[in-house]
Amino acid sequence: MAQLSIIFALSLLLGIASAIDVFRGMEFGYSGHNGPDKWGKLNPTFSPCSTGKRQSPINIQRNLTVHNKLLKPLTRNYKSVNATLVNRGYSVGVRFEESPGDLWINGKNYTLQQFHWHLPAEHHIEGQRFAAELHMVHRAADNSALVVSMLYQESKADPLFSRIMEGLKHLRKENTEVPLGTLNINELNRRPRKYYTYVGSLTTPPCTENVIWIILGKVMSISKEQITTLDSPLNSHCKKNARPCQPLNGREVDVYDELN
Repeated sequence: MAQLSIIFALSLLLGIASAIDVFRGMEFGYSGHNGPDKWGKLNPTFSPCSTGKRQSPINIQRNLTVHNKLLKPLTRNYKSVNATLVNRGYSVGVRFEESPGDLWINGKNYTLQQFHWHLPAEHHIEGQRFAAELHMVHRAADNSALVVSMLYQESKADPLFSRIMEGLKHLRKENTEVPLGTLNINELNRRPRKYYTYVGSLTTPPCTENVIWIILGKVMSISKEQITTLDSPLNSHCKKNARPCQPLNGREVDVYDELN
């Protein structure tokens, strides 16, 4: 049993590493012969994309969520650290050169590894799709993964995104990087009054499951100019890099609501 646990932990780590850190090898896209409906057949390690039963993203229906009184507020302790803007072709994100801090939830600590955007948003709420979604990818000491999702509607400019706009102008083809220097992410420490949580998967191959998702209840804003700037470095077949919503398959979606 111990050996099986070690094998499972290593496979989970390898799956997360391939999608979270640097994706290497098999190319995937969001349309055509390597689109989301074909991911599971592109490589044997991608099989969870087609056979998994706890996949992400999902459509959150409020009347089907469960108000879980055992859930606690999110405690986040992020700080300003050196960061690098990265274009992976299928997404644009920020990698940290040192630990930017942690998130504590239900007695467990998760360290922020990186964050990246999807255009349009991947998670839906009541069938509504938003303009963009930020995924803040965390990992615990046991290599389990947790992703905090922030949804954006098109409106005024996002302050955090504004800090990387200049770097994006220099971010060109796939696998290019632009040093950002010290990136201030202090506003991400604000405690959310509401969030949804469920167990799902990575939303890119290999679609590794057993990922804890936290979707913040407050919808943020992003400007049309910021959306255009974020979209421009992506590969032509990844311009709309949002995986379709996946079946819930009986999973429970819990909600924390400080005001209710």
